[in-house]
Amino acid sequence: MFRTLCKSLLPRNFESGGTIVRRSLIITTTILALAASTSVKADDLKVALIYGKTGPLEAYAKQTETGLQMGFEYATKGTMTLDGRKIVIITKDDQGKPDLSKAALAEAYQDDKADIAIGTTSSAAALAILPVAEENKKILIVEPAVADQITGEKWNRYIFRTARNSSQDAISNAVAIGKQGVTVATLAQDYAFGRDGVAAFKEALAKTGATLAAEEYAPTSTTDFTAVGQRLFDALKDKPGRKVIWVIWAGAGNPLAKLQDMDPKRYGIELSTGGNILPALAAYKGLPGMEGATYYFYSIPKNPVNDWLVAEHQKRFNAPPDFFTAGGFAAAMSVVAAVTKAKSTDTEKLISAMEGLEFDTPKGKMMFRKEDHQALQSMYHFKVKVDPNVAWAVLEPVRELKIEDMDVPVRNKR
Repeated sequence: MFRTLCKSLLPRNFESGGTIVRRSLIITTTILALAASTSVKADDLKVALIYGKTGPLEAYAKQTETGLQMGFEYATKGTMTLDGRKIVIITKDDQGKPDLSKAALAEAYQDDKADIAIGTTSSAAALAILPVAEENKKILIVEPAVADQITGEKWNRYIFRTARNSSQDAISNAVAIGKQGVTVATLAQDYAFGRDGVAAFKEALAKTGATLAAEEYAPTSTTDFTAVGQRLFDALKDKPGRKVIWVIWAGAGNPLAKLQDMDPKRYGIELSTGGNILPALAAYKGLPGMEGATYYFYSIPKNPVNDWLVAEHQKRFNAPPDFFTAGGFAAAMSVVAAVTKAKSTDTEKLISAMEGLEFDTPKGKMMFRKEDHQALQSMYHFKVKVDPNVAWAVLEPVRELKIEDMDVPVRNKR
């Protein structure tokens, strides 16, 4: 009987090729959700967060969850209600795995009756769940995955994104380091995040007058960067002018420190990368003066929302908010703004309300572009400063790159 019950609890689009372990995880999650459902009322506003709480990107996921909770608190002035409905956050761990992510989102829409979903952490998993939103005709706000394909060739009308995309990362970093007479080589992870990032960076770099000399891709599990580093050095060492290796990497195994240990300065080669979470910025302390561009660093944005987030996060956790905390916060703010404008959680009314919607975030104003539902937003050109009293490198602002400063391509085929 229990076996029959468990089978009946599997999501309708569960892929039969999954392992017994994965099947058990989905069954367990479903049973726990049913057990908890007695505390969730039919008229609650249910928001599902799909995220990689365990797995290689768990630090990002946990920050997203914290930011989402704090964002809803701020946007509702602490009531956690919207239009008389209690906001309930339903969390589902996909471990960063595409098949688990698909099952979790289907379960959220079909069994938990989520009004809106947010997620997920991995770009590969995010790409896998886009069709699930379309099949269920429900809104999915992508946060924090960044691959361009999400709001590009794989996009559908139910997808919105508060996270920055690869093009926004690339354009801001290209502007930060690209100039006539500069030669650049790139190192990225060999999956959607890395390849989309480099493709967008190449496109943006070409407009600055800089030259791209080489591209290298490495598996996400790479820990030894000796061979790839030497190939990058060989591609740049004889080039005239300024020479830069630009790195785009997520999660563990960040290669910056490894490349620095190989002494690129002997060839006149500099290192550059975008922003990252605070623990990763500890490695940047060995790179004083390095320039790049970031999505968020807690001391850069000057606005009331960020002031509240920084003060409240410090009070609660004895630490400033991090990179993906701001992203989760922005996602919450977008939900409240959208439902308030639509006066409903009906999908079609939400889409109409969200296209062109402007909303406040810790970074200032964001706006969902009508063409592809990508949130246009500021990015920040920074220079690394080392403060011996701070455990991580301080990202000093050089310039705010505002929405109007970046020509972010529309890559879907709407």
